[in-house]
Amino acid sequence: MKIGYKLAAEAFGPAELVRQAVLAEQAGFDFVEISDHFHPWLDNQGHSPFAWTVLGTIAARTERIELATGVTCPTIRYHPAIIAQAAATLALLSDGRFTLGVGSGERLNEHVVGRGYPAVAERHELLREALEIIRLLWRGGYRSYEGKHLRLEDARVFDLPDELPPIAVAVSGKASTAIAAELGDALFATEPDPEIVRQYRAAGGDGPGYAEVPLAWAPDERTAARAALETTRWALTGWKVMSELPNPVNFDAATGTVREDDILEHFACGSDPERHVAVAQPYVDAGFDRLVMMNSGPDPDGFIDFYRQELDSRMRQLKPSGA
Repeated sequence: MKIGYKLAAEAFGPAELVRQAVLAEQAGFDFVEISDHFHPWLDNQGHSPFAWTVLGTIAARTERIELATGVTCPTIRYHPAIIAQAAATLALLSDGRFTLGVGSGERLNEHVVGRGYPAVAERHELLREALEIIRLLWRGGYRSYEGKHLRLEDARVFDLPDELPPIAVAVSGKASTAIAAELGDALFATEPDPEIVRQYRAAGGDGPGYAEVPLAWAPDERTAARAALETTRWALTGWKVMSELPNPVNFDAATGTVREDDILEHFACGSDPERHVAVAQPYVDAGFDRLVMMNSGPDPDGFIDFYRQELDSRMRQLKPSGA
């Protein structure tokens, strides 16, 4: 079991994210994970710095903690050749501490380059081709590729690490789990669905499973819930909504009926460590062994200290129910 800290890149600026990553290392977290967005989910979050610059700075400011994208879409806003180069460089700068998390993306971030945002089936085709291109370039030498959607012409990544970074593939169903099993090294998900892990294993996937656990720390439950409602209510819409809406204003409209009680039902709110453990347990039962603490509370420093004092040992002792 490894425990990670989610860097909320939509809620904090780049210098603050680096500061939190340093604190996370000091508190004993195994890794930090950052989303790769162009826009925040909601305007009142107010941020969305370039994830790769933030990760490079974190690599220079830390010594032990692992780094991950959670996740990058290597198909529309970026060409996969750029991501192959970026990931290889970050692996070198971090001395092998980087995991490349990839997925098929969200309209929120990908539509900005004016290339449209395709339907699900085509997004899966794009992701498969992107991973083939990344793997091809990581073999070294000059490479070309002619796919249905993506092309590569006489390209070479010159700086490659001796040990390539693992690739964690975000999944939501059978088609994406098949891609993760074939072309990835790990699984990434946001829901405690045991069927996702089962499908991944059945398709031959044998890597670790990453999952984000929704938490909101504050000294009292209601303060935590209000903070999560203000900035993170989008998380309750589900992936089919999250992947399709184009702008923060649309997420604001789509979540207008979410209430504090809805947040309390889905998030571990407040300072009771047993409630936080209880929200994490279904992810362990589903088969995930890389738990990302996604704190939506108002005080990141308070949460990191709470994790160090109250949660670290409890989370690491979690086992599947009945084991």
